[in-house]
Amino acid sequence: MRTRFRRLVVAAVALLTASTALQAAAAEHPSGQDHPSHGDLSAVIRYTEYGIPHIVAKNYADLGFGTGWAQAADQVCLLADGFVTVRGERSRYFGPDAATDRSLSSASDNLSSDLYFRGVRQTRTVEKLLTEPAPGGPSRQVKDMLHGFAAGYNAWLAQNRITDPACQGKPWVRPVSSTDVAARFYAIVILGGQGGSVDEITGAQPPTGATAPGAKVDAKALIKSVRERSASADMGSNAVAFSGATTANGRGLLLGNPHYPWQGGRRFWQSQQTIPGELDVAGGSLLGSPVVSIGYNSRVAWSHTVATGVPFSLTRLTLDPADPTVYLVDGKREPMTKRTVTVAVQDGAPLTRTQWWTRYGPVVADPKGDPPLPWTATTAYALNDPNAANFRFADTSLGFAKARSTADVLTSLDRHQGLPWVNTVAADSAGHSLYTQSQVLPRITDDLAARCSTDLGKLTYPQAGLAVLDGSRGDCAIGSDPNAVQPGIFGPARMPTLKDAPYAENSNDSAWLANTDRPLTGYERIFGDVGTPRSLRTRGAIEDVAAMAERGGLTVRDLQKQQFANRAPAGALAAADAAKACAALPGGTATASNGKAVDVSEACKVLASWDRTMDTDSRGALFFDRFWRKLTAAVPAGRLWKVPFSAADPVHTPNTLDTALPGFTTALADAVAELRGSGTPLDARLGDHQYVLRGGERLAVPGGSNRLGVWNVIEPTWDAASGAYTQVPFGSSHLQAVGWDGSGCPVARTLLTYSQSSNPNSPHYSDQTRLLSGGKWVTARFCEKDVLSSPALRVLRVSEHR
Repeated sequence: MRTRFRRLVVAAVALLTASTALQAAAAEHPSGQDHPSHGDLSAVIRYTEYGIPHIVAKNYADLGFGTGWAQAADQVCLLADGFVTVRGERSRYFGPDAATDRSLSSASDNLSSDLYFRGVRQTRTVEKLLTEPAPGGPSRQVKDMLHGFAAGYNAWLAQNRITDPACQGKPWVRPVSSTDVAARFYAIVILGGQGGSVDEITGAQPPTGATAPGAKVDAKALIKSVRERSASADMGSNAVAFSGATTANGRGLLLGNPHYPWQGGRRFWQSQQTIPGELDVAGGSLLGSPVVSIGYNSRVAWSHTVATGVPFSLTRLTLDPADPTVYLVDGKREPMTKRTVTVAVQDGAPLTRTQWWTRYGPVVADPKGDPPLPWTATTAYALNDPNAANFRFADTSLGFAKARSTADVLTSLDRHQGLPWVNTVAADSAGHSLYTQSQVLPRITDDLAARCSTDLGKLTYPQAGLAVLDGSRGDCAIGSDPNAVQPGIFGPARMPTLKDAPYAENSNDSAWLANTDRPLTGYERIFGDVGTPRSLRTRGAIEDVAAMAERGGLTVRDLQKQQFANRAPAGALAAADAAKACAALPGGTATASNGKAVDVSEACKVLASWDRTMDTDSRGALFFDRFWRKLTAAVPAGRLWKVPFSAADPVHTPNTLDTALPGFTTALADAVAELRGSGTPLDARLGDHQYVLRGGERLAVPGGSNRLGVWNVIEPTWDAASGAYTQVPFGSSHLQAVGWDGSGCPVARTLLTYSQSSNPNSPHYSDQTRLLSGGKWVTARFCEKDVLSSPALRVLRVSEHR
């Protein structure tokens, strides 16, 4: 024990010496933040429990360096794979026909991905954005962090041996440039627009004589496509901020629960970033990002939820009858821009393809694509994505990191206007709460849509928020707000915003019911809808947080309980009625979809006794989950309930399961037959059949599907043969429950559900996943005294040269 204590003291002294030196350097050379050294970048990284790095640097370039180094140490293979993507080199290393993991775009195969990202490189899109003066472009600090991140990543590669079998010894793991880092960040920004339509951009080709007479657009398919983008299966979130009026000490509280992929390039990674006297923030960064994406500091905490705003619009092009690559604006011919892109291919000759671009954006065409649109002899469609001109996300986040209040959070949003597809929920130590849908959207007002929508747009805009404008009319061009930093987007005054409500909550529905007592209305349709049914998750979340606010006296512990309550609103609404109807079936049997009679009498008892949660110890949760999936797949949402939706009572309607529907008994029978077929008891513990494998260890995973309305979303992969969910590709990710007690140190509990590293040889491959399995949290170490007292403290000074 004495030896261990002595080591800790020595490490602490070394750390304090390094920290003091950094503070002195920052004081002596404040301009160093704008003029980083070249070839001599360095940082101090202090590791605490669960491999969480606390990075201390004297300027932004050094901070980026330490962040790039530490991310590479944990996630070099995922980072390298992403850099291959944004350099447009996937076909070169992995073959053109192989599928992508869709982390950085919707491209279905490597060739499509490369054609798009090579085009971005060829036109120097990112490089041009980097030269834009702030606030329209990135600040000097962000540029320094990008430069530093690339240098840190490269230094780690040069000085360390890769142990992750996913990329060990692979030729595609190479040094990167700051442009590579910026391009990876850019890919995240455009996911909701161009990045979500890569196949349709790279595959769009003008009609030939044989295909010229075109099919009409399927409006229903287009509306469905947009709605499915909004309810993407691999992007979601919950977040709630409580004001001081509801808390035990009058200070704010924040619970952030983003639902993101557990694998691939959109994982979060934890750290604390410190420049003494300048910046001190902790939280989760999306991989490849030099800044904290979701986090907290000594005064403020924030999280994001995926917003309902449609971040793109479509323009219908009226084509010249003599040439389908020429469109007409106010009767004048305007040729499309032909973008020819060549991609290197593994074991083959380079492939060259053509893309077509217009003043409105790229032409998108594929009748079966996303969006599903044809290119005929008379008509084509262009996609307008304002985020394609947005490199302000990083500065917006950096502004949050420096914020001292929710007012400062709004100031950063107003100044930089850089969030592409998310809402912001925040709280501060003074007791303020905030919700705002401040995101970059095409400036489609309801008036513009009324004047300029095509026949297709008259259907898609009111139903899905997607504008389809008439591109043949110059007076239908998208305008600009006077306080917008970028042409063609809304300014800050247009954003739905709620300040200082007792609670402000979002679970990926529109801004309307961020607080049911203070509903938000009056925003343009492109932001989202009003007066429509909410998801089961939103309804359950509002019930929970409204009750918490009403009870009052809240602490961080209450936030932790909410995260892992695992209540299933679908069960609360339907299980009792289902059990009753099941018990009334003649002979206790129901007919399955294959026509066979199934004894379901045991299922009736299981449903009746289930505790309506998705805890790992819950019995009946697995059966209800399988039953509910089958029922909702067969019966449209509007027909499930006897009591229809009412805008006057949106949290409690619709309700009362219609058990007379033919699909009800079929779903019961199919669920029973499925579990029995795999030898799974109907009352099996959920944790025995919902788990992940880490190094041969089976870790039970609590939580449930969005279909069930569970706050703690887990979207696992079903293995019918074993009757179990054996992997989790998506779900709760970087969790944070944050408050303040007046000490100057935030009271924070965090959890990175899938752990810090995807390297199976890392000690931090599964340690936090093991905590998740037990519903436990990490006690965050933010202040210096807490970092220094960590029993796991390890101090590392890193630099470009050994």
